[in-house]
Amino acid sequence: QVQLVESGGGLVQAGGSLRLSCAASGRTFSIYAMGWFRQAPGKESECVAAISRGGSSTYYADFVKGRFTISRDNAKNTAYLQMNSLKPEDTALYYCAMDKSPHRLGARTEPADFGSWGQGTQVTVSS
Repeated sequence: QVQLVESGGGLVQAGGSLRLSCAASGRTFSIYAMGWFRQAPGKESECVAAISRGGSSTYYADFVKGRFTISRDNAKNTAYLQMNSLKPEDTALYYCAMDKSPHRLGARTEPADFGSWGQGTQVTVSS
């Protein structure tokens, strides 16, 4: 059974940076695409960024392009989300997710594409 554990969230001032990590266990990490989602209070969950199983293909939501970077280290079974130039509107609970099927090509962006989810890490950006 796969387990995804996020870390790295916290309180930061606007303009600051955070690096989120998602440690995976219980499954061969390198054959699954990964994604980061977020959900703010009163809002629906949205895909922030996604990465293919090998890391060569990435996706970014328009509202984070140029500020966030998704990456992965398959040797460490870990995915990352580097967040720079944070804004108050980035405040949310951030989740990582693993593709529901192995060996698929490309980055996945729809919640229905993912079969495993972490518990989330809170990111709060003060103005």
